[in-house]
Amino acid sequence: MEFEIWWLLFIPVFFILGWVAARVDIKQLLSESRSLPRGYFKGLNFLLNEQHDKAIDAFIEVLKLDPETVDLHFALGNLFRRRGETERAIRVHQNLLVRPDLPLEQQGQANYELGQDYLKAGLLDRAEETFGLLINSTYSVQARRALLEIYQREKEWMRAIDAAIALQESGAGTRQKEIAQFYCELAQDEILNAHTNVAVEWLEKAHATDRSNVRATILRGDIYLAENQPENALQTWRRVEQQSAPHVSLVAQRIMDVYSSLSRAQEGINVLKNYLEQAPSIDLLEVLYQASLEVEGREAATQIVLEEVRRTPTLLGLDKLLDARMLYVAPDRLQELAMVKNLVHGYAKKLARYQCSHCGFKARQFYWQCPGCNRWETYPPRRTEELNVMN
Repeated sequence: MEFEIWWLLFIPVFFILGWVAARVDIKQLLSESRSLPRGYFKGLNFLLNEQHDKAIDAFIEVLKLDPETVDLHFALGNLFRRRGETERAIRVHQNLLVRPDLPLEQQGQANYELGQDYLKAGLLDRAEETFGLLINSTYSVQARRALLEIYQREKEWMRAIDAAIALQESGAGTRQKEIAQFYCELAQDEILNAHTNVAVEWLEKAHATDRSNVRATILRGDIYLAENQPENALQTWRRVEQQSAPHVSLVAQRIMDVYSSLSRAQEGINVLKNYLEQAPSIDLLEVLYQASLEVEGREAATQIVLEEVRRTPTLLGLDKLLDARMLYVAPDRLQELAMVKNLVHGYAKKLARYQCSHCGFKARQFYWQCPGCNRWETYPPRRTEELNVMN
């Protein structure tokens, strides 16, 4: 294609058209801003300053003047929900839905917000029904996420699996870890009801979904032990090391107990020593110390703790070392050392927590699902002080 000089005449024309369009937009914006009540801007100002009570009062005044403002209804409903006033939030969104002139897109938004209100209020059946209306709408992904949360709260694990698979297929990211955990929950229920054959089937599905699922391996070992197959239980629990070495601490006591029951306690101690060298852990050290103390004597047990404290110096380790030292101390020095021990133990106890890597929620015991944020597998199997030292 050849370039023609006269095409250059179009350049100033385009500049003029752009200038005119910009002027029109600015005039329209100024006109719209002048038409908004002052209370609208006051409410925004209060909202930016996190003065939610005053923002709500200001927005309510605006709605009295202009009850047709849909976006303001949404803002007000969200404020009510954030403050815990779920009944008022529900009324706001219900009032929107009964308006015959509400556009289809905003109907979907109003239903989604109403579902969130019900969820916040704990009305799970109503929330489920409301989100179910949005499955085939533009809010499909958000609705499926909410339904997945509901099914988990209600412990309806089969429905949670279906919801997670549907969410995964919608392109919202992988849900393999959660699905495997749901299978483990089903297996756990069957184990409690002594239906071990059914439990094994769920655990196989958990491993087929997520080969690295440590919980399924631990539960499978528990079933072997319940069926009086200690060798199979040991073999299964020892596979945890291949999946995740730090998680060995969760099965250390089980492994040691079975070795002891088979009159092979020394072999169990050697296995745990090897694990401790690969993945330092105060919980694993505790199990190994007690086993060594019973089988090998106090000198060997003390040496294990001393070497570990040198390698990974923590207050929790020092607390355990003081336990060992108190076995040797002379009676006239015992009270003095006990005072030091109690002081160290008091501080160490505060550090003996597991901490969620997502929300920071701390707990004394290990959880597969965080009680704070409900995320799965966010608890590292090490105490907070150990993680801080390693980092």
